[in-house]
Amino acid sequence: MKQVFNSMKGILVVAFFLGSPLLTIAQGGFDDNVNDNPVPFDGGVSLLVAAGIGYGLKKANDRKKANKAEENKM
Repeated sequence: MKQVFNSMKGILVVAFFLGSPLLTIAQGGFDDNVNDNPVPFDGGVSLLVAAGIGYGLKKANDRKKANKAEENKM
């Protein structure tokens, strides 16, 4: 029963993330008379990419240190 509940929970989470873009609209309505002012995309994305690269480098460095400590232990 627990496996069924976990499967259903996973399906609901995936359905939510797949359906949520349909509910969020970054620009105004769909009128033809609307000024075409695009939403800026670069500001936050570049920070997220930099944070991801930094986190990946930290994890690689930690793994390298752990492997060295394990080799020295033997």
